Order: sequence, then structure tokens, then C-alpha cells
Amino acid sequence: MSASATDTVTVPTPLGGPTLPQERRILTSIPGPRSQELIARKAAAVAAGVGHTVPIQAVAAGGGVVLDADGNSLIDLGAGIAVTTLGNAHPKIVAAVQAQVAQFTHTCFMISPYESYVAVAEALNRITPGDHEKKSALFNSGAEAVENAVKIARKYTKKQAVVAFDHGYHGRTNLTMALTAKSMPYKSGFGPFASEVYRAPMSYPFRDGLSGADAAQRAISIIEKQVGADNLAAIVIEPIQGEGGFIVPADGFLPALVDWCRANNVVFIADEVQTGFARTGAMFASEHFGIVPDLITTAKGIAGGLPLAAVTGRAEMMDASHAGGLGGTYGGNPLACAAAVAAIDAYEHDGLIARANELGAILTERLSALRAADPRLGDVRGHGAMIAAEFVDPATGDPDAALTTALAKACIAHGVIVLTCGTYGNVIRFLPPLSISDGLLHEGLDVLATALNDL
Repeated sequence: MSASATDTVTVPTPLGGPTLPQERRILTSIPGPRSQELIARKAAAVAAGVGHTVPIQAVAAGGGVVLDADGNSLIDLGAGIAVTTLGNAHPKIVAAVQAQVAQFTHTCFMISPYESYVAVAEALNRITPGDHEKKSALFNSGAEAVENAVKIARKYTKKQAVVAFDHGYHGRTNLTMALTAKSMPYKSGFGPFASEVYRAPMSYPFRDGLSGADAAQRAISIIEKQVGADNLAAIVIEPIQGEGGFIVPADGFLPALVDWCRANNVVFIADEVQTGFARTGAMFASEHFGIVPDLITTAKGIAGGLPLAAVTGRAEMMDASHAGGLGGTYGGNPLACAAAVAAIDAYEHDGLIARANELGAILTERLSALRAADPRLGDVRGHGAMIAAEFVDPATGDPDAALTTALAKACIAHGVIVLTCGTYGNVIRFLPPLSISDGLLHEGLDVLATALNDL
């Protein structure tokens, strides 16, 4: 798995980013000496609860690579957990932020409004699913967006209960930890959690074998028996689950839930924090399933790496809150809004949805070939440039977290950044920036295949 000189160009990639050679280049062991110095400083200065996956000191990134302080160039198949979808330092975003920072960095939109916040809201109202009248509110993080969506649903319905789903992940605040299914590392020891949160079973075709209709009926039956529609303000669900393992529900599951919500005055909240903005080969993952959420939460890819999040939804729901009931000091910061306007323009006009599907086709073809040859790779799933490989014990089908962890570490040691996920810790997720070249993606998958064979 020696490094190669594939795609060694010194001009920006077509989708932007710093002028970095687009190559995997390993000059030292990982971590190298300079990166080791930073990791040592981190251990001394940063709270132990703040972990890291790749033991490097990042100094530059763009196209499909991350450069460390020791001169190593790693192939990026994580995109900052689906944040740098456009690639790092996209020219449109850099220009927009530079112009804004020279004007003002903050006024607080609740004190002195500015145009870019309104422009982001207008864009979100336009591009999110559905042709109904919509409004938006901006926040700082995905967790904040989800928490505010629940607030809005409760205010609108005058009900309190909320249902989330097995394998779901929604954030690290108290309420969103309650919504999140997985204990370690997100919830363990941090309770008690917010009340009136209930859980229903998710459609997980690889493990439950149910049709979408049957999985939906199972979930609805539990909701009706254990919560009751008269008490339920909202259900919160990721159309494709992220941290839970990139679980794609069976066809018909989500539409059945939407229909039930419509019939019972329950707000359907789609958490598209990880799936939004071209990532899945559609502007939003909800489009793959033919659903129109009442409220949709977004963050991650919205602003090219600057902290921004949003709730967008039906105008009558968004207007249910009293004046001053929504907001926050930094929500819709002008630098982040400038970046978001530029990012949304790129998503709409630079062919990124098509590019996500091209990358997804490469990932699916290569990983499916691996699966056919190696029974330890139990499932390949996803849409667009959001693809997962689930690893199992071939004799039992049980999750194999140890293999998954070892495989991810081997890839990183040989210059390919991959991320693990899944309730059982047995999934590797592929989230390449859409600015990556085909050659780099193939090389990254070559490293993965060799590592899997070596293990």
C-alpha cells in the first residue's frame, strides 16, 4: 500500500479548493513527529472527552486531500463528517467570507438584521421539498436545529411527546441526547435526559428483513400503544440514518409514517443534518423517498465548514412561536450566512448533485465487488456520495466491530481518512468531498481493499 502519484496536479480542482497536489503522499509514519507534538499538547490542554479519529496536525486541505504538518497528504473520504461537501476552501466561499469579514463580523440578527440571513432563509424555503409556503430560522449547530424543531412542533400542536427511532442520532444537547439512540459515546453518564421522549423501531432491511409497509406498521403500532397520537407533537427521523450506520429504510416506510402523521396532527420532522445539500445525489434525501416533511433540519454542508444550521418548514408551524421565542446570539452569524449563500449557489449551479451520483456509482460498484468476494462485508448501502459498508462475522452475521476498527486504523496509517459509525460499531462510512477526483477515490478504495485482505 505504498503511496502513489495519482492525479498529481498543482492547479485547483474543477470544484475549487486550495492549490494542493491531488495525491496520496506518505513521508513519515502517521502520526509524524510534528503531528505527535500537537497530539501531546492536545492531551495536556484539551478535555479528555474531546477525542479525535486521525492523529495528525492538519495544515491545509482541498480537492480530495488533507495535508498534515509533516508533509503527508491523505485522501479524504470523510469531508469533516459531511461538512466540506464542496471541498475545503471553495473559491466562492472564500471570496464571500473575505468580503463579509471586511464589513462586519456580528451584530446579532435579533438586534440589527442583515440581508444575508434573509437570503439564506429565502434559499432554504425555495430548495427544500414541497411547494407550500415556508419560513426558516437559523441557528449554530445541527443539535440546536433539532431542538428548535421540537420546540416549534410542541408550540404548534400544543402537545408534548416526541418519538425518535432506533439507531437515530440527533445531537449532544440534553434534549437531542434523549432523542439519540446510542449510549456510548454520546449519552453514557450524562443523564438524566429530557422527558416525554419515546423510541420506535426503525426500518433496517439488512437486519429485520421487513418490507417498508410492515416496518411502518410495527412502528405505528408501538407509537399508538405506548404514546398515543393525542399526546404526540412530532416524530423526528433521519431519512437515511447517519451515525446509526447509514441505514436506508425500506421503500414505503417513510411515506407511511408521513401519512399517519398527517392524519393525526403530528409534525413530521426530517433531520437532514448529514444527508442534506446534494450529499445523497439529491438536494435532500427526503426526495429519494417521495416525502415532504413538515419541518426539515439542516446544518453540516450548509456553509462549507462555517457553523450554521436551520429549521425550515410550513409557514403556519414556523410562525406558531411568539416573537423572541426563537433565536440565539450567534444564530445566523453574517460570516456563516455569506458562506451559505455561496455554498447554496454552488449546489444549485455547479453540477454537484450529478457529481454525488457519479461518486456514489464508483463507491457502490467497488464495494459491491468486495462484498461478492469477501463474506465479512455483509452489506453495501446508501445513496449518492453517502455510502456505507457493514462488516459482519460471516458465520453468524453478527456485527464485527473489531474488524471494522482495525480496518479503519489500517486505512488511516496508509494515508486514507475513513470514518466508522453504526449502533454496533461495525460500519465504515464513505463521505468524500464532491471535489475529489475519480482517481483519488479509486486509490482510496484500493487501499481499503488491500487492508481488508491483509486483515
